[in-house]
Amino acid sequence: MGQPEAAVWNGLFWMNLLFIGINAVAKSFLQEGKGRLLYYYTIAHPTEFILSKLFYNLLLMLLMSLLTLLLFSFFLGHPYETWLRFTGCTLLGGAGISLVFTFLAAITEKANQHAALMAILGFPLLIPQLLLLIRLSKFAFGEIFRDQAVLQITGVLLALDGMTIALSVILFPFLWKD
Repeated sequence: MGQPEAAVWNGLFWMNLLFIGINAVAKSFLQEGKGRLLYYYTIAHPTEFILSKLFYNLLLMLLMSLLTLLLFSFFLGHPYETWLRFTGCTLLGGAGISLVFTFLAAITEKANQHAALMAILGFPLLIPQLLLLIRLSKFAFGEIFRDQAVLQITGVLLALDGMTIALSVILFPFLWKD
């Protein structure tokens, strides 16, 4: 098939990572039975519980992101010029996807465990993040950006991740009581 153009490769990579995130992170809450959640309710504080889920899914998604990057590079080549920059962008994107879908999995778990609902709620939240990640990853493909723009995009992505963690910690105890 050959190597696709850089823009196509970039878009395919991020869409693939998005669907990997949905499938990997959705199982964190959706596979938990009512009995197990009741057990967790008796032994853990809601903040500790959601932070542990966020951390576990973050590590899982970082691993999946690196594996996806390696497989994409192996099968489709690598159009990026600097491997380190694109790897950093991949890790930042995987972290953001993981955090958003972990929080959404907690919400949809209370809605009779509909994984489709998580995907529907997640796309509007992740579209701006994906657009920023695609723009940031273009920097690794050799497009010329000012360092100021790269720092601003990275700062916005980190702020979105921090906001997701803060919202999870603030709102999850209300879900936990239900």
